[in-house]
Amino acid sequence: MKSLNSIPTSKVSRAGKVAVAGLKVGGNYLKHYGKKVTNQKTSQEALDQDNAADVYNCLSEMKGSALKVAQMLSMDRGALPKAYTDQFAMAQYQSPPLSAPLVNKILKRELGKKPEKVFQNFSPNAERAASIGQVHKAVYKNQEVAIKLQYPGVADSISSDLKLVKPFALKLLKLKSAEVKVYFSEIEKKMLEETHYLQELEQGSSLAEKCQHLDYLRFPQYFRELSSERLLVMEWLHGKHVDEFFNEEISQEDRDAIGQKLWDFYHFQMHELKWLHADPHPGNFLIGEKGDLRVIDFGCMKKVPEDFYTNYFLGVDQGLFDDDKRFHQNLLDLEILRPDDSPKAVKFFTKNFKKLMKLAMRPFHYTEFDFADDSFFMELYEMGDRIKREQDKEGHSHNRGSKHFIYTNRTYYGLYNILSLLKAKVKINIITHKAGPST
Repeated sequence: MKSLNSIPTSKVSRAGKVAVAGLKVGGNYLKHYGKKVTNQKTSQEALDQDNAADVYNCLSEMKGSALKVAQMLSMDRGALPKAYTDQFAMAQYQSPPLSAPLVNKILKRELGKKPEKVFQNFSPNAERAASIGQVHKAVYKNQEVAIKLQYPGVADSISSDLKLVKPFALKLLKLKSAEVKVYFSEIEKKMLEETHYLQELEQGSSLAEKCQHLDYLRFPQYFRELSSERLLVMEWLHGKHVDEFFNEEISQEDRDAIGQKLWDFYHFQMHELKWLHADPHPGNFLIGEKGDLRVIDFGCMKKVPEDFYTNYFLGVDQGLFDDDKRFHQNLLDLEILRPDDSPKAVKFFTKNFKKLMKLAMRPFHYTEFDFADDSFFMELYEMGDRIKREQDKEGHSHNRGSKHFIYTNRTYYGLYNILSLLKAKVKINIITHKAGPST
């Protein structure tokens, strides 16, 4: 993969990258419809593949929040055409890295001296390159370490980047700008947090301490004396990334064991800590030689408010869906229904979200759930698509639900996605919520 000698940092240069992508997408449409007019063979899938590649190439050169949005969209296999999710998945840890000269320049600025003066051994070639930073391998005090280096200009460009990529996201998801203001504000806030590496250090250290009784987990140790807001130095954790097990010939027992560790880890975070590692993609988990789960990247953590937590999990009690009054209040508390909704809107969202929430909560209604069951995911995607289409047809707005859904749903969807690709069967630690939120 070709390395980058520079990253556009000014608003004008970054806007120019997006404009070029827009022109290429427009050209792809012209070619697509030109072929149709002349009866040449073409397809929507081919158009999607061309557009996805052009948009991704633009975002990968920009790095930062623009690329992070692509990464988030890639986790939702039902929200976008497959060509986009496949292409955007590369943003997880396969985007173009910075060149060696640029890496050395940035490190010298952050460390105050050349990297070879600090580390016994240092590789200027990135081991992994993602949306906000890239990782290098080195040796420090006779210990292998990972150096996480933030891309230039990322923190300063988040707000302007989101404005630039917003039209793409709205078009792909078929949403209106006015409807998503509060949600984009939540995304901007969390992305800005991810650029503060010292905060990530504290979050990673704190989560490791709170999880120390879970003996199947490993977290990296940090080197505070070398770390800064734009540079994070930590222990190098060895192991296979979880995605290496997706297509590998391993036993069902091993698949289930990996899946169970992931499920139990998130169960503890949500129900005991109410504080989530909210970036559950395969690149953030490794499996050690002895089968332990190794967790990295704590830049995106989500605190779950008590009242939202309680209402989110009321659906664990299937009786909720048979109690019209209680379910109506639950929809109001989750901001899916609004006090000023028309009777027509209330009827529409009550009927459809009863089905959707009951389906989404299905894993929690069993003592054991087989995530290899593709029918569950197909039903979930198809129902979501149908509701979106009916919302458009009926003229109902799409901006439904608390802003806390964004990263809570992202966490569970990401977890479900990994477990599905692992084809894992897990034991569900049943929780019970029969009362509303306490006062």
